[in-house]
Amino acid sequence: MKRDYYEILGIQKSSGDDEIKKAYRKMAMKYHPDKNPGNKQAEEKFKEAAEAYSILSDSQKRAQYDQFGHAASGNPQGGFGGASGFSGFADFDLSDALRTFMDGFGSGSFEDFFGGSSGRRRIRGSDMKVTIDLTLEEIADGVTKTIKIKRMDSCNACNGSGSQSGAMPTRCPNCEGSGQVRQISRSVFGQFVNVGECSNCDGTGEVISKPCRSCRGDGRSKKSSEIKVNVPSGVASGNYMTLRNEGNAGPRGSERGDLIVFFEEIDHQFFSRHGENIITAVEISFSQAALGHKIEVPTLSGFAKLTIPPGIQSGQVLRMRDKGLSGLRSGKRGDQLVKIQVITPTKLNSKEKKFFEELSSLNGSEHKIKVTKVNL
Repeated sequence: MKRDYYEILGIQKSSGDDEIKKAYRKMAMKYHPDKNPGNKQAEEKFKEAAEAYSILSDSQKRAQYDQFGHAASGNPQGGFGGASGFSGFADFDLSDALRTFMDGFGSGSFEDFFGGSSGRRRIRGSDMKVTIDLTLEEIADGVTKTIKIKRMDSCNACNGSGSQSGAMPTRCPNCEGSGQVRQISRSVFGQFVNVGECSNCDGTGEVISKPCRSCRGDGRSKKSSEIKVNVPSGVASGNYMTLRNEGNAGPRGSERGDLIVFFEEIDHQFFSRHGENIITAVEISFSQAALGHKIEVPTLSGFAKLTIPPGIQSGQVLRMRDKGLSGLRSGKRGDQLVKIQVITPTKLNSKEKKFFEELSSLNGSEHKIKVTKVNL
């Protein structure tokens, strides 16, 4: 069973962003693979801390986790972890942990993070977020959607290099190609080395001597793209899917960011949703309620017959098995619940009035009124 994310980082549920980051930094320092080579237990601790930080440092993911816990990955409020399926907050491997470490603190290795040797930094492209609206019919069976987005892509003029044709980037003289600069400070506690990003090359370690005229040395330009999204059945509003490396391209050939696709359920004309079940109401007449009847009601897959049993009362609910939505994890289909509303006629012609008078006389001139308690 997975441990509580707050417990992993040793913080309270009320902890703020700074406390979360500080707690993660402390654990990363202790369990980073570079400091514990070959230590599988330390590696698991490092991954566990990174997973906790990746959720708690994101306000939306944290809100889902606070409401649903680890079950967020398996109920209608969970989230997707990859383009191929629903993984929520699970399947967090070492590469994900190192990416979280790099995204949070701008470095991938232990030595870089804590002031040791350093290397040229590649700036990853930014993530993108889009929303797809879905009908209940699409949610019931799953659907493939093609979305159009505008994102940063490799510049055609320079093939993403940022340089004019024939020109090559040169090593940054300020940081000597490392992408970082060091500043030494002294205090009563000793000497400290502060490592920061080189402002001359923006941390890339390279300087463009002849920038591409089209992209001005960035190596990117905005383009329209079409992305296919395979939406599985059973998603709900607030669910999301992360498409790896489908976001904005990084500058000068760096790694792409991710595309995060959120799902929004469109209000339906007939149905409301409760988990995997759907609910609707149908109106029937006095005679249909008293004698029973077969009617056709709308379902997510078309019209289907529903048998009204004789003597049904207004407010009773009938169940149509397997006419609901598929469970996101289980794949088991829910039911359609049909609430019966018996309609009392408000206008009667003479023939109808006479009929009800005769019916009343058959039931007795003095019908006993039954009174029951109602708890509001």
